[in-house]
Amino acid sequence: MNLSAAEALTRDIQQAGFYPELVLDTVDEALAGLVPTSHLVQVETHFDQNEVHRHITVLVLAGQMLLVAHLDDQNLDESGQQVLAHVSVETLHVSRIRTLTISYTYPQPQHYRAGSPVSEVSMLIAWTGSQRLDVQPADCPDPACDADHGYTGMGPREDMLLRVSAPADGEEATAQARSFARALRSAHMAAMNQVAAPAGGSVQAGA
Repeated sequence: MNLSAAEALTRDIQQAGFYPELVLDTVDEALAGLVPTSHLVQVETHFDQNEVHRHITVLVLAGQMLLVAHLDDQNLDESGQQVLAHVSVETLHVSRIRTLTISYTYPQPQHYRAGSPVSEVSMLIAWTGSQRLDVQPADCPDPACDADHGYTGMGPREDMLLRVSAPADGEEATAQARSFARALRSAHMAAMNQVAAPAGGSVQAGA
């Protein structure tokens, strides 16, 4: 049975199983009647000492609007009986995206054929100009050198960095991430073309 984009979004949030009713209400309220055209849902788990934390990220494309919703929880006691959920939602026009970097990883590239599946999809999206600094001691090619060579690093601009891999998330999730990345890139390019177009429309040659 073919599902509409809205029905597929509801299904994926429910299947994620992380406070689905809260996530659904949050996304529905943020869409404010906009019809979703593409989406990506990801649940991640990380460990902090003796605690296990999960959080969900939902990206929804509705025409030329991008919705970014994030929810994580916090245990207030050791028994886990008292829990808080932190929800953040941002909605922006895709023309505000300053940087959109999409990276693919292909296994065994020597056997690549058109349509071959990717093993990993990464998306870096920046729209506010936030910059993350990754700094580490500079390396020296001389193994006997003990001098201080300072630090080296990089400062990519990012508001959202999301990675989906087939080994960790499954081939279906990776294919969906690729589909969303393509839809977002197409919407972004269309929006930027509109911004670059002359205000008066097409230019005609004079008689």
